Amino acid sequence: MGNRRRVAERRRTRPVVLGGVIAAVVSGAGFGAYALFGGGAAAEDGKGTSTTQQAAKAKSGPLTRTEVTETASRFLTAWQSGKVREAAEATDDPKAAAAALKSFAKDARVADLALAPGAAAGAKVPFAVKGTVVHEELSKPLAYDSTLTVVRRAGDGEPRVHWQPAVVHPDLREGDKLVTGEAGTPPVKALDREGGELTTKAYPSLGPVLDGLREKYGEKAGGRPGVELRVVRGKASEKAELSDTTVLELSKGTPGTVKTTLNPSLQAEAERQVAKKKRASVVVLRPSTGEILAVANSSHGFNVAFQGSLAPGSTMKVITSSMLIEKGLASADKKHPCPKYFSYGGWKFQNDDKFQIKNGTFKASFARSCNTAFISQAPELENDDLTKQAQQVFGLGKDDWQIGVPSFDGAVPVQSDAPMAASLIGQGGVRMNPLNMASVSATVKSGVFRQPYLVPPEVDGRKLATAERTMSADTLAQLRDLMSYTAAYGTAAEAMAGVGGDSGAKTGSAEVDGQKKPNGWFTAYHGDLAAAGVVQAAGHGGSTAGPIVAALLKAGG
Repeated sequence: MGNRRRVAERRRTRPVVLGGVIAAVVSGAGFGAYALFGGGAAAEDGKGTSTTQQAAKAKSGPLTRTEVTETASRFLTAWQSGKVREAAEATDDPKAAAAALKSFAKDARVADLALAPGAAAGAKVPFAVKGTVVHEELSKPLAYDSTLTVVRRAGDGEPRVHWQPAVVHPDLREGDKLVTGEAGTPPVKALDREGGELTTKAYPSLGPVLDGLREKYGEKAGGRPGVELRVVRGKASEKAELSDTTVLELSKGTPGTVKTTLNPSLQAEAERQVAKKKRASVVVLRPSTGEILAVANSSHGFNVAFQGSLAPGSTMKVITSSMLIEKGLASADKKHPCPKYFSYGGWKFQNDDKFQIKNGTFKASFARSCNTAFISQAPELENDDLTKQAQQVFGLGKDDWQIGVPSFDGAVPVQSDAPMAASLIGQGGVRMNPLNMASVSATVKSGVFRQPYLVPPEVDGRKLATAERTMSADTLAQLRDLMSYTAAYGTAAEAMAGVGGDSGAKTGSAEVDGQKKPNGWFTAYHGDLAAAGVVQAAGHGGSTAGPIVAALLKAGG
């Protein structure tokens, strides 16, 4: 340890060389780097005015190359030598610079600092940062590149380094700082339902899920955090939804173990299916328990499957139908209107390709996804009827699901006039994701809402959400009949061919402003499986999301 201190002391006297000029402060020399460039004692001009005062008045216009290189050298030499005050005075915000440079030494724990400037490009000077990060008995080399910019200081025009946190490290923003210590949360080893490890190498789209598991269970799963140098975000960065970032890992943590409900074979199949299309997402549930068996997104960033907030289009008609049947406004085998157009609240609604069904039943309208069959019932409804049905029967839109990782529980806001009518067909303000719509099919299949979950509740004793009531036996039977008929003879028939057995499905297409093609939706059940998927900006759900969902129902059957 004594040797390292002596080496560090020797290194602090090394000069920074910029443009071939040595700009270091030599111990005992009695003058600083700035004096080496002719910026020392001022001379009088015979009128009682110093030449430096004259220069201060005269300094304006573009910076010269000499001003840029000298200012950069002064700052970098002082910083490298640990002279925080002197380095800060070489900037246009000494107070903020001093605080950041002190934090760099104290919190980041960087020793043996060496700063190597590159060639200036205008007012910008790139420089390489090298050092050693030390934490107790651990140490590791650190190296990265940064850039500073020289500007004229307001008031006197003196050249100064323009202060911003990115000078210290390019990832830093206002309020951020570099900190070396234990990682925020210990790592976790996530397991599938059979005990196999879940990794992004085996299942590429699980990245956001694994991050969510670490965030929630890292402190509870029995692991130990590693030691790392990381960017700790301040309020401004948090507002911009930026997360802490690891810059250098000194030691890996010991992971804790978290078991999930994912089925390895279904998860692998889900990954294969979504990879066939851009912007595809899917979720598979077990209706009898609520267990999530698979979740996948073709885009490996944001988890649309769990956290997406999209208009569900005609898949919402499953919920709307249950409400209309309960209120006596529709019955599967009774006549029901399906005109080409229906106007309500100042909006004119129509069916796809402006079709109509004359003298048809509600079952026929559901199977063919007739919009006007649902919109025509808007005059008979209260503004909050659909909201109540979604919340009380299907457990949606109450913001109380706790599946084990971050999720969005759907939204069916109370609306009036035309937006209320549009919500009946999954437009307006209604928002869902594949997790929500898979749960809808699971509720129809089992007859009762069971909150989906990825981590069993007994792991951490959390309480799962429940619904206030269930559908009547008659309503449930009719709803299953509608979905079964649609899977066999309606818009879902092509995708569901070969699934067979006790099955039901509903397609959906959701229009999005500024998007040429609608988002394609599909939700279905088969046996003790329920699934839903969306393919954004791809077209009708039967031909886009349908094959993905059907393939998973077959694989799990």
